[in-house]
Amino acid sequence: MEKTDIKSLTKDELTQKIKEMGEPGFRAGQIYDWMHKKQAVSFEEMTNLSKNLREKLNEECVLTALKVTRVQESQIDGTRKYLFALADGNLIESVFMKYRFGNSVCVSSQVGCRMGCRFCASTIDGVERNLRASEILDQIYSIMRDTGEKISRVVVMGSGEPLDNYDEILRFVKLLTDENGLNLGQRNLTISTCGIVPNMKRLADEKLQINLAISLHASNQKKRQELMPIANKYSMEELLDACRYYFDKTGRQLTFEYSLVGGVNDSREDADELAGLLKDLNCVVNLIPVNPIKERDYVESTREKVLAFQHKLEERKINATVRREMGRDIDGACGQLRRRHLEDMKGD
Repeated sequence: MEKTDIKSLTKDELTQKIKEMGEPGFRAGQIYDWMHKKQAVSFEEMTNLSKNLREKLNEECVLTALKVTRVQESQIDGTRKYLFALADGNLIESVFMKYRFGNSVCVSSQVGCRMGCRFCASTIDGVERNLRASEILDQIYSIMRDTGEKISRVVVMGSGEPLDNYDEILRFVKLLTDENGLNLGQRNLTISTCGIVPNMKRLADEKLQINLAISLHASNQKKRQELMPIANKYSMEELLDACRYYFDKTGRQLTFEYSLVGGVNDSREDADELAGLLKDLNCVVNLIPVNPIKERDYVESTREKVLAFQHKLEERKINATVRREMGRDIDGACGQLRRRHLEDMKGD
């Protein structure tokens, strides 16, 4: 019998499961509290449950608790990058970042990624599998347990394409924002996508108040196809239509992520063309100097180029920010730490 992934259950689903086990429904509230407020890592910790119930839970259910395999801490800004081991031996990354407004965690949604973006380390080996909601959620809980810090913002921008794992991401959102759990405000949660248009529209129809960040990285269709294979399936026009649809349904301002690659997409002409594309959208452009990875020959834009690009966008009335670089001294780019660890293991 396959065990139930209990941490992925909503409170109503958990109540149903507990009743099926012959226990009173109120026990579900106690278990839910232990998992999502106290962040228990075993059923044995749930001391207000009977020994008999704890034994039944061990027999029928699995309580996801990630194992910290490796941690790198930045000497520059205190950013922490975590490498977690899953129960099946796969590895994923998460990042803990301290800001003036509070602490943020960036989580992964898949083991690897199949989107093939040219400048990303997490996609080089393809995708191994989707993460379950509990595995996405426990990245946050594990970091809270390790740091003792409260988390005020969550971004799903680690390894993987969140909207390629749509159902589990939606379940994760509901669990994370549930008033009976961590109760994170929906507006403090950001989901990123490279542009899976049908699922962007599905997410819009959920009418949640979460933020959507679109990995754009190019000012026209031709350049986007060179950098991002997803552009061969969904055109820039289709993508921007989906963005308008999302805003119309939710009223949430859109964020466009734009990685600046030296000599590829960082000219003033690129900035001018980008401004023309986005002129009718309620959006902000987040400029990101690309984080070089050894598997690719891309280089980051100079500081002067980045600021000139930002200035050009602002001249055209497009709100543009330059991402503060966090953890640059600790394998900062998505997938770097995982790849380095796997290479170290092979070397052993």
